[in-house]
Amino acid sequence: MQTIQHEFRVMTYDIDFAGIVSNISYIRWLEDLRNLFAEQALSLGDALQRGIAPALMHTEIDYLAPVRFPDIVTGRMWLAEHGRSKWDLAAEFESQGTGQLVARAKQTGVFVSLETLRPVRLPEEYRSL
Repeated sequence: MQTIQHEFRVMTYDIDFAGIVSNISYIRWLEDLRNLFAEQALSLGDALQRGIAPALMHTEIDYLAPVRFPDIVTGRMWLAEHGRSKWDLAAEFESQGTGQLVARAKQTGVFVSLETLRPVRLPEEYRSL
């Protein structure tokens, strides 16, 4: 299983009125992790040159514990499963300040043809992970 990992420093713009990391920050962090994952499997540039692009269909996040400024959060992402065209990426986030797992996430998507915007077969780079 190929896992990518990245550290996110909680910034002032990440916190909400209650002083904890806002839900939208996790969405942004998932986007960052997904882009880093793609660079290891099939870069977005290479995918676009082939006339395909990843399309996100579903995101679910379980928030397990609050994170506050100025913590650092370690995010990890891996390919949990895939089918003929669909992929599921799993992720988790851990607070470096407390050592707690603070969130788990799953994202489902497909690659689509840029010409038709219809799903295409999952690229070999993802099927072989």
